[in-house]
Amino acid sequence: MEITKKAKQNIIVLRKTYGTESAALRFGLSDSGCSGYKYILEFDDITNDNDIVFSFENFNLIVSESHIDLLKNSTIDWKDSLMEAGFDIINPQAKQPCGCGESVNF
Repeated sequence: MEITKKAKQNIIVLRKTYGTESAALRFGLSDSGCSGYKYILEFDDITNDNDIVFSFENFNLIVSESHIDLLKNSTIDWKDSLMEAGFDIINPQAKQPCGCGESVNF
């Protein structure tokens, strides 16, 4: 897992904004969307037995073992443009994103 500098900076800002400064960032998938899966990024204080924890400078990233094969070698980036701002997932396992950009197929 890789997290770009811009994404790390925004994770720290968002944790402070939402009052979750000690929480880890959970990165996962849910069955959803027109292509099959939707990426999930949320703050979480709980680590489960089947979680893999990646340590970064100021926070941890949690990924469930059940998602690791579909998310391995992914990069979490931050895009910021006139039209939108938010996390951008670059995943070499993804075959094709849907037209709306909300879900992905493997």
